[in-house]
Amino acid sequence: MPGRPLFFASLPSCPPNGHGTGIDQCGDPGMRVISSHTRTYSVMTMDNERMKPQDTTTPEEAAMPEEASGSTTEDQDNGTSDSTAEATLQGELEAMRTEHQALHDKYVRLFAEFDNFRKRTAKERLDLIQYAGANTLAAILPVMDDLERAVANNEKVEDIGAVRDGVRLIQQKLLNILTGQGLKPMDDAKGKAFDTDHHEAITRAPAPSDDLKGKVIDVVENGYTLHDKVIRYARVVVGE
Repeated sequence: MPGRPLFFASLPSCPPNGHGTGIDQCGDPGMRVISSHTRTYSVMTMDNERMKPQDTTTPEEAAMPEEASGSTTEDQDNGTSDSTAEATLQGELEAMRTEHQALHDKYVRLFAEFDNFRKRTAKERLDLIQYAGANTLAAILPVMDDLERAVANNEKVEDIGAVRDGVRLIQQKLLNILTGQGLKPMDDAKGKAFDTDHHEAITRAPAPSDDLKGKVIDVVENGYTLHDKVIRYARVVVGE
């Protein structure tokens, strides 16, 4: 690039001295040349400074692109984090929906099974109550058959002893059947002390002797136990 033309400042002429030379007033002519060159260099330096491009950017403005770049990166990171969090929440929601559906199905099945169990148990309990004595009654039916035959034969039998023996046989057969079902008659309570765990006093009567006072003097109905549990108390008369 061609340089600008240089202009040399003119020096003022020195007034002549008494000898007709300008040395005394202006000094050494060599100094004038140096001074002239110094002024010329100063002008050239100023021109070069004017020719340089001026950078008017402030430190704040210089820092703005970096801050803007950092903000953009931060926004991108935030967007990526939000997307990841949304995907995670969506996955957790789907997992919870699947678990809820599985638990709901399990609850429905358990409720149906329990309802069926409740109905079946109620029916079995009702059947047990209704048919609990079916086996005992089936075992007694042969005794019923013997009684029907005895009644039919007694119409033609004139021997009372034969009728008596037939009734005793039927009684023993019935007792054996009931014993097989766990039923046992209580021991004869006559002459024993009154026991509230096995006896039921229906009345009081004068004791035949002093040693029978407070004791059983007569048995109206015998007592029975089923598997050692009292199912009927012996109804007795107590002496006083």
